[in-house]
Amino acid sequence: MAQALLAACRAAGVCLATAESCTGGLVAAALTDVAGSSDVVLGGVVSYSNAAKMDLLGVHSDTLDAHGAVSEPVARQMATGAATRFHAEIAVSTTGIAGPGGSEHKPEGRVCFAVTTPKGTQSQTVEFGALGREAVRARSVEHALTLLLTAAETL
Repeated sequence: MAQALLAACRAAGVCLATAESCTGGLVAAALTDVAGSSDVVLGGVVSYSNAAKMDLLGVHSDTLDAHGAVSEPVARQMATGAATRFHAEIAVSTTGIAGPGGSEHKPEGRVCFAVTTPKGTQSQTVEFGALGREAVRARSVEHALTLLLTAAETL
């Protein structure tokens, strides 16, 4: 899927960036595993802590206080922050509870995603369930790449 995404970005004449929390850089790794990806992938930020989300991506402390790190409002600000900082037309973000653990209000396997493009920013929450840390992260990477591909193909 990464190759198809990179080809779609080239065809649209756009570059991309990532902002990752629960995936810890795996989305960027999947993209940069493809030789020649440097003409499309501008960079990525792993912002595991709230401080990193604020300092590196411009997430507002008020948003974190009101919604928590695992939320669509934070995912939207992460994606927008990555696009702005890297001067990318498309950016994706991931923030969630890969596990183990979670809570009644934010269960293991909940991941919030956002994609920003020149057309705007969209977000969604996916409940992967308590599949285990590795599986949640793998599914999150696949989902993030799918969101990016869809975004690139609709520009």
